Amino acid sequence: MFTESQIEQLNKSLEKAVPAEIIKKAFELSNEAVVTTNFRPYEAAILHAVSSVEAKIPVVWCDTGYNTPQTYKHAEQVIKYLDLNVHLYVPKQTSAHRDVVLGIPSIDAPEHALFTEQVKLEPFKRAMDEHQPKVWFTNLRQGQTAFRNSIGIFSLSKDGVLKVSPFYYWSDEKLDKYLAKNELP
Repeated sequence: MFTESQIEQLNKSLEKAVPAEIIKKAFELSNEAVVTTNFRPYEAAILHAVSSVEAKIPVVWCDTGYNTPQTYKHAEQVIKYLDLNVHLYVPKQTSAHRDVVLGIPSIDAPEHALFTEQVKLEPFKRAMDEHQPKVWFTNLRQGQTAFRNSIGIFSLSKDGVLKVSPFYYWSDEKLDKYLAKNELP
């Protein structure tokens, strides 16, 4: 278990570090790690950076069943290109069944909380319960939300897992250069 002062010290000491240094430091703290992804465009950067340090790290993909065809094609391309060790988690109910019973509620509809629980939260909780990581690599970045602006490179999840965001201070432009330099899809 990590303390808030340890997290603060890690954030201060690695604020200017490159992602590879941050990732190596996290693995020094524990090699019981996972990286999570939703296969959005910049996810190839975190997947590449982490798997370059630990090739067979479990990659947790919680697929809601509502991704676009382009996202699924991109996911397949990245998985093959980086030879990822993907662990797929899906909702217990198919999207076709849910669409008939619940529909896809708008964000302000009362049913949205149940929808989110079914398609995102339950599969994620199942994944974390199965893997029991001490370290969780993610591609959160400063500037995405008010909460994300407050966390830093290292933070603690609600369950006490060390959350590591190696690209936390990176802009879209810097990530575009990383993808191009490393010939990532």
